[in-house]
Amino acid sequence: MAETRSSRPAADPAEWESYISDFRRAGHNTVDWIADYLANVRKMPVLASTKPGELFDALPAEAPKEGETFESILSDFDRLVMPAVAQWNHPRFFAYFACTGSTPAILGEMLAAALNTNGLHWKTSPAVAELEQRTLDWLRQWLGLPEKPEPWFGIVYDTASTSSMHAIVCAREMVAPEARTEGSRGDLVLYTSDQSHSSIEKGAIAVGVGQNNIRKVPSDENFRMETSALSELIERDKAAGKRPFCMVATIGTTSSTSVDPLPKIAAIAEKHGMWLHVDAAYAGAAAMLPEYKDILAGVERAHSLVFNAHKWLLTPIDLSAFFTRRPDILRRAFSLTPEYLKTQEDPRAHNLMDYGVPLGHRFRALKLWFVLRYFGRNRIEAMLRQHIRWAQDFAALVKADPERRFEVVAPAPFSVVCFRYRGIDEQNRAIMERVNQSGRVFISGTVLNSQQVIRLAIGNLGTTWSDVEEAWELLKRAADEIR
Repeated sequence: MAETRSSRPAADPAEWESYISDFRRAGHNTVDWIADYLANVRKMPVLASTKPGELFDALPAEAPKEGETFESILSDFDRLVMPAVAQWNHPRFFAYFACTGSTPAILGEMLAAALNTNGLHWKTSPAVAELEQRTLDWLRQWLGLPEKPEPWFGIVYDTASTSSMHAIVCAREMVAPEARTEGSRGDLVLYTSDQSHSSIEKGAIAVGVGQNNIRKVPSDENFRMETSALSELIERDKAAGKRPFCMVATIGTTSSTSVDPLPKIAAIAEKHGMWLHVDAAYAGAAAMLPEYKDILAGVERAHSLVFNAHKWLLTPIDLSAFFTRRPDILRRAFSLTPEYLKTQEDPRAHNLMDYGVPLGHRFRALKLWFVLRYFGRNRIEAMLRQHIRWAQDFAALVKADPERRFEVVAPAPFSVVCFRYRGIDEQNRAIMERVNQSGRVFISGTVLNSQQVIRLAIGNLGTTWSDVEEAWELLKRAADEIR
């Protein structure tokens, strides 16, 4: 028999009341679970001990035909899912760029999920558009992005990979607007450091620039872009009939957190009429500190900048803030409004769909708004200073090792230290593997000057100096064992 409207849960008042009651009870239990988890996460192994395919095989091959209780679902979450989770919120997670999913942001994320709003354009959710505008302007002020010569426009994307891809499209729109309708002729060239994040190359490939038209500029002994080499590459390409169109400078490279010489790069970009994008996804947070504001010197000459709040600003993944001085070009590159999305024009109605590839737009800014308000600038600055100081103290431990087993191999201007065991690459990899197998700490590595390097990245709100010391003791013990 066909289902009638009266039999649907959403139309049955008693069924709906039971649905909400179930949620209320499970919600309280879930918040308690989250609080207990955050209070006790340091007692857990940082890395999952499961084998590949273990969780997949433990889950039923088919979804249930009848609904199950929250209690049953949460029980399986604890029993099956949690053992397979790498604890990114762990205070001894020192790999990649350590991060924090803080309590105010968790509440903001919960509220965003409950509202389930979609900021296609202003009318579909004025709150999404306007709270994002205001929150990003607060963030702009904290980062020290100047309002002159042009004000900065901000929009939230998911990750820096997406933000940088949008910057590359803007660069193409500025230099070769005909490419939007006619396609690229394969003569546009993008320049970035050999230390830049792989997302720059991937973004250029994705928008049709072509991998052969990406120039990886050599870096100096401190892993900063060599501007003389950059100028030579540009002149060579122009002589060959190519069109330099986009340049990417990095403030805090992924491997070593080096800082490219932004003022010199900006001058070269201006000389050749190129779009300058600044990748400050990680280290941009340090610019909030008055003593570190110079890392963004020259940013007023850039066209765009990306900063990830989900790295060092206490915001859960994902939230990438993209700023540009040329929102007109961003809008021109992406605005395409069919009849079914047209709405009343108003100069203050901010239509987010016009400023990027995605049509839908999550209420990501809500969790950042919670973070900025709950912690305030002073507390965030104190955390940043503490993490930077601990990184310097850790580097001092490495340098002071009485047996001289380790060496620091790159400057440590922020909260990441790059160092290595004075041996062969296999020994460095073996040390990382032994440390990570302990379950107490998670560290990662990279390659600098063709050598395997170990990285220790500090960035979690709950980290203490004793956590950093424990990592050092595990590293020394692993070094003794591999000898």
